[in-house]
Amino acid sequence: MKRSSKTMVVLVLVFAVSIVSLSVNLASAQAVPEWVKNTALWYGEGIVSEGEFLNMIKFLIENEVIIIDSMKEPVPQVVDAQVVIPNGNFDVTGAGFYSPLNLEVPVGTTVTWVNDDSVPHNIQSIDKTGKVIQLFNSPPLNTGDRFEYTFEEEGVYKYYCSFHPWRVGLVTVS
Repeated sequence: MKRSSKTMVVLVLVFAVSIVSLSVNLASAQAVPEWVKNTALWYGEGIVSEGEFLNMIKFLIENEVIIIDSMKEPVPQVVDAQVVIPNGNFDVTGAGFYSPLNLEVPVGTTVTWVNDDSVPHNIQSIDKTGKVIQLFNSPPLNTGDRFEYTFEEEGVYKYYCSFHPWRVGLVTVS
C-alpha cells in the first residue's frame, strides 16, 4: 500500500509539474500553486523524498514560478585603518615593527599611522627600488602624533621611516 501511495504521489507530482510548465507565464509570487504547498507538506511528513522535493524546487526556480531576488549582501568596507609604530621601533635589534607590517585595505580607505614610540618617526612612501617618492610623506611624528593618507587606487604601497631606514611596511589596496 505504501509503495503504491508513493507511486501515486510521483504521478501526481509529474502531472502537476506538467500543468505548471504550461502555465508558468501566468504564475506569480503571490499565487504559489497548491501542489507546491502539498509537496512541501508531504516532504515534511516523509512521504516525498528529499531528492524529489529539491527537484521540485529546482524546477520552480528554473521556470520562474518561484522568483528569488539575487540580493548580494554588502561587503563591509573598511574606511579607516590604523598602523601603529610601537614602542622600541627605533631599535635596530628590537622586534618593534609596524603593526600590522602589511595592512590590507579596500580602495578609499584612510590609513592613520600612530607613533607610540618614545622617539620621533616619519612615514615616507618609497618605490620598488626603495627611493622616496612624493606620494605620501609625513613630517616628523612625535610620541602620540598621527599622520593620515587616503588610498584611492589599487596597488601595493611601500613606506619606511627615514630616521630608522631598517623599518619598512606595506599597505596593500584592493
